Amino acid sequence: MLAVLHREAPTRPTPFEFIINRDLCVRLAGAAYDQQDPWLGLYRLRITAFHRAGYDYAPVQGSPFHFPTGAFHVASTRSLNEGCLITDRTSFAAYTWPDPDAESYDRLIDITPELPAGMRLIVFGPGGLLENVISLVGYENLCLLLLDDPDLTAAIFDAVGSRLLRYYEHCAPYETVGAMIVNDDWGFNTQTFLSPADLRRYVIPWHRRIVEVIHAAGKPAILHSCGNLAEVMDDIIDDIKYDGKHSFEDSICPVEDAYELWGGRIAILGGMDVNFLCQASLEEIRARSRAMLRRTTTRGGYALGSGNSITNYLDDARYFAMMSALTDPIGKDA
Repeated sequence: MLAVLHREAPTRPTPFEFIINRDLCVRLAGAAYDQQDPWLGLYRLRITAFHRAGYDYAPVQGSPFHFPTGAFHVASTRSLNEGCLITDRTSFAAYTWPDPDAESYDRLIDITPELPAGMRLIVFGPGGLLENVISLVGYENLCLLLLDDPDLTAAIFDAVGSRLLRYYEHCAPYETVGAMIVNDDWGFNTQTFLSPADLRRYVIPWHRRIVEVIHAAGKPAILHSCGNLAEVMDDIIDDIKYDGKHSFEDSICPVEDAYELWGGRIAILGGMDVNFLCQASLEEIRARSRAMLRRTTTRGGYALGSGNSITNYLDDARYFAMMSALTDPIGKDA
């Protein structure tokens, strides 16, 4: 995986996945989730599942640190304003901000004896900067706040960003950590949630500081972000200096096109669109996966995986069809 993130040609076809649903993890691991120590048990489950599936890393969260939000109604859809806790200066002052320094990160070292040789953890965050701000403020509310009170808007972003920075400062130095993911959705199918100018004012500076911390520890930094980010890809690559980008959708920019556009400047991870994986035939999944590996095998900077995650509504057979390409990347597309 490190070779891919350094945009080198890896010694073998390399897989990447951010999230694999728990049922499939249990199937891959051949063991149930140990709930006596929920966090360490989850580490064990992911390490075993990812190792047996052929990955040389396992994605984990570094600690239970997170930003509490209000209750919301569980439904098939919900408003991005639902559950918000911060609406003005009074509610901002009243919010009990979590302390990343008060959490334990010991599991990142406690798991060392159980990591197979050559395997490392990839640590991700408790949501990202923009995601957490939207959860705390609401999306439409945030758009109005940008106009009504830009100083309060900046204060909210700074309150979240400074704590996320401390979280990554805690996680980055551990020897078990091989790379880090900053998971922060920035957009939807046609554009970014905020204007590029507002992203550059409120969001990108904190991402830059987080990546600087990760790089200072000698680790690569991966951005997992959904949405159409074409207008800020230069910022992601040249300003923030992410090493890898994950989450691609055919309806926005097929991974083949993304690799040709940006693959020489940033590692392209995954990209087999989840809708494609759900609807295509097994033969079509194998053929596209093999073709993507053939496209990238000598040029480097690519790892095979889904465009977003292996969801619980995706048949396991479709995941295994994609993964089968790793053992025959230059075979015939029959």
